[in-house]
Amino acid sequence: MNKPRLVVIGNGMAGIRTIEELLALAPDHYDITVFGAEPHPNYNRILLSPVLAGEQKFDDIVLNPLAWYEENGVHLHLGKTITKIDRKKRVVATGDGVEAPYDRLLIATGSSPFILPVPGNTLKGVITYRDIYDTEAMIEAAKVKKHAVVIGGGLLGLEAANGLKLRGMDVTVVHLADTLLERQLDATAGKLLQRSLEERGLAFLLSKATTEIIGNDAGDVTGVRFKDGSEIPADLVVMAAGIRPNTTLAESAGLHCNRGIVVNDTLQTYDPRVYAVGECVSHRGVAYGLVAPLFEQAKVCANHLALMGIGSYKGSVLSTKLKVTGIDLFSAGDFLGSEGTEEIVLSDPSGGVYKKLVIKDDQLVGACLYGDTADGAWYFKLLREGRKLGELRDHIMFGESSIGDAGVSGHDKAAAMADSDEVCGCNGVCKGTIVKAITEKGLFTLDDVKKHTKAASSCGSCSGLVEQILMSTVGTSFQETPKTKAICGCTDRSHDEVRRAIREHKLFSHQAVYDFLEWRTPNGCATCRPAINYYLISTWPRDAVDDPQSRFVNERVHANIQKDNTFSVVPQMKGGVTTPDELRRIADVADKYHIPMVKVTGGQRIDLLGVKKEDLVNVWKDLGMKSGHAYGKSIRTVKTCVGSEFCRFGTQNSTQMGIDLETMLANMWSPHKVKLAVSGCPRNCAEAGIKDVGVIAVDSGWELYVGGNGGIKTEVAQFLVKVKTSDEVMEYSGAFLQLYREEAHYLDRTVHYIARVGLDYVKKKIVDDTANRKALYERLLYSLEGLPDPWEARVGGAQKHEYIPIKVVA
Repeated sequence: MNKPRLVVIGNGMAGIRTIEELLALAPDHYDITVFGAEPHPNYNRILLSPVLAGEQKFDDIVLNPLAWYEENGVHLHLGKTITKIDRKKRVVATGDGVEAPYDRLLIATGSSPFILPVPGNTLKGVITYRDIYDTEAMIEAAKVKKHAVVIGGGLLGLEAANGLKLRGMDVTVVHLADTLLERQLDATAGKLLQRSLEERGLAFLLSKATTEIIGNDAGDVTGVRFKDGSEIPADLVVMAAGIRPNTTLAESAGLHCNRGIVVNDTLQTYDPRVYAVGECVSHRGVAYGLVAPLFEQAKVCANHLALMGIGSYKGSVLSTKLKVTGIDLFSAGDFLGSEGTEEIVLSDPSGGVYKKLVIKDDQLVGACLYGDTADGAWYFKLLREGRKLGELRDHIMFGESSIGDAGVSGHDKAAAMADSDEVCGCNGVCKGTIVKAITEKGLFTLDDVKKHTKAASSCGSCSGLVEQILMSTVGTSFQETPKTKAICGCTDRSHDEVRRAIREHKLFSHQAVYDFLEWRTPNGCATCRPAINYYLISTWPRDAVDDPQSRFVNERVHANIQKDNTFSVVPQMKGGVTTPDELRRIADVADKYHIPMVKVTGGQRIDLLGVKKEDLVNVWKDLGMKSGHAYGKSIRTVKTCVGSEFCRFGTQNSTQMGIDLETMLANMWSPHKVKLAVSGCPRNCAEAGIKDVGVIAVDSGWELYVGGNGGIKTEVAQFLVKVKTSDEVMEYSGAFLQLYREEAHYLDRTVHYIARVGLDYVKKKIVDDTANRKALYERLLYSLEGLPDPWEARVGGAQKHEYIPIKVVA
C-alpha cells in the first residue's frame, strides 16, 4: 500500500522541527519530500552570530546533517526553490522544472529581511543579515573593509555589530528608536546595554532615520545619510531593520494571507490539505519571530499530520531570554507596565544588574532582567500560571533562591526543580523530560542531552541549567565536554585558564582579570564574578581584596536567607561542644528578638531561624559568639562523636580532634561548602564516611577519607591514608583542603573535584609527595592566619548598608 505523500517547502528550523515531531509520532506514515532553497542541510540560524564572531564554524551549527535525512527516509532537494503550488493537481514545482505531488503540504518558507526603501539600497557593500550566505559575505567584507554601519538596534543588528567589531572593523549602529532592543527591554535596561557595548568599542546613533545610502561612481557604498542632513562614512552597510513573512508563494496559490499565511489552531490554512508553520505564518493576527513559538507550532502541526487530532495551538505567551554579545537579558509579558500596574525595581548599574518586575492584582504580569537572568524561568512560570503572589511578593525580587538557601549551588537548585518546570524555552523541554532521557538512555554529557532532548540546542542560554541537571542526576559520572568549559558567556576562558592567569600574571583585582583576559562583559556577570572573586582571594590571600558585591547574598550578610526573607543564624560550636553560658545567651537572644524557631541542626549546631535582617547585627552582638559559617562556600561544621573521653567503644579523642580541626579551618573560604566529621571508632557515629573530609579513629591511629557528600545524591568518601598522630591528621587534612581550594572549579564539591582529577592524582600530591604536602599545608595556614571573624567585623560597623532592609516603592 502506497504511503500518503507529504511535501515540505522550506528546510529551516520550523519545517524540519515539524518533521522531527512527526517522525516521533508516526515514523512510517508518510513518504516525505523536503525542498530547501539553500544548498545546506538544516542549521541553527540562532547561532549565526558565533559564526560571524569567529567562535564557531558552520559545521558546528548544523542541526540535521545529510545523513539524518537518509536515515529517516526523507527525500531532500537542496538549492531548489518552489515557485508554484497547483492546489487542484496537488503538485509543487521549482523554477527549473522539478515537480513533486502531495497529499499533504507543509509551507515553512520563513521570512526575509526588510530592506529600507531608500536610494542606494542596491549598492555593492549593502547586505542583509539573515542566513549563512549573509554571514559569510560579512566575514569576507571584514577582511578588506574598515567602516561598517549596521542599521537596526535589535538583536540581529547588535550581534552583527559585535561580530564585525571582533573581526577588526569600526562599527556604528544606527537605530530609529531612542533605546536598543526596545521590543525586549525597557529604557533603563536598554541604556545599560548601550553603555556596556560602548565600552567594547561599538558606536551608536539613536533616534536616527536613514534617508539614503551614498555610493561612488563604481557603485560601491561610501556612506549613510540621515533625515537631519548628517552623514557618516561606510564601506559596508548591514540592513538588520526587521523581517517580513515570505507569503508570495502562498498568495500566488490563492491561500489567504494577512501579514502572514493565515492558519487556524491546527496550523491548517484555508485549504485543509495545506499546513504552514514558522515565521511565514499569521495565527490569530500574530506573526512570531522567536524560535520557541515556532517549535510550539511544529508540535501541534505534527500532531495533526500524524492524524492524532488532539493538538491545539492557542498562541504563545512570549518570553525572551537572550545573550547579546555575552550579556544576559530576559523579558516577559507586560514588562513596560500599563494602566493599573505597579513596579518593583532593583538597580545596580555598577554591578551590571537591573531587574524590574511588573505586578497587577497581586500577580506577576511582566519582568525585565539585565545582567542576572538566573530567575527568568521562575518569573516566567509565575507569569504564565497567573499565580497570586501573597507573601511571596515581599521577596520576589530576590528570586527563587530566596525561598530557601540563596547561596545554594546551581547543582542543588537544579535538583530542587519540579519535573514540570520548563528548562529550555526555545524547545519547550521540561526538567522531567531531561531526567528521563538521562536515566533511560545513559547520558553523561551535555552534547548527549542536546541530541536526545533538543534542550540547549537552539540559543544555548539554558546550557548551564541543563548541565546542572545532568550533574545532579548522574553525580560523579558527569562528563564535562570541551564546548562547555568556558567559565561563563563573558569569555571563552575555562576555570583553569582563569586561575592560571591570576597566579602566573599576579592579577589582584576583578578589573585586572577582565582587562588581561579581554572579558567580553566589562563588569562580568552573576556567574563569573563570584568565581573570579574566590580565585583571587584564594590565590593571593594577602594581596587581593575581597569584593562583597561579587558574593551571594548569604555571604554578603553572613546569614542564611529563608523563604520568608528572614535569616538563619548559626553560632560556631567547635566540634559540637557548647557551654551552659552559651546556651543561656542563645535563649536570651531568642526571647529578646522574638525568634520563632530554635533548632538543633544535623551538624550538631543550634540554628536560630526567622531573624529579621535589621536585627542581625544586634543578634550577633548579644550572642557574643563567632560565626558558624552555615551560609557560605566555606568551612561549615566538624561533626564529632564523644570519642574516648566518654564512649566505652572510643579509641581516640574525637571531640578534641574535631575542635582542633575547626579551630584551624575557622573562616576558610572554599569553592563550595566543606563539611568534616571525626568518629572515635569504626562504628562511625559521626557519619564521617559521607563528609568532604572524614576522620575515623582506629586502635593504631586515624584513617582519613575524602570526597564524601551527604546531600541530594549521597557519595561515599574514599580512603586517602592512615596516619598515627593527631598532628598528621591536621597536616594531611589541611593539605587536601588546600589542594581542593587551589585546583577545584568554583561551585565544585570535593566529590566533583576528585572525579575530575582522580583519587590517584590526589594521593600522589599529598600522600606520596611529602614536600608538596607540607607546602600545601603551610599555604593553608598562611592564608588563614589573622582572618577576622565576619560577625565581629559587622558588629564593629562594617558593611552597614547590607543590613538596612530594601524599601520597595510601588
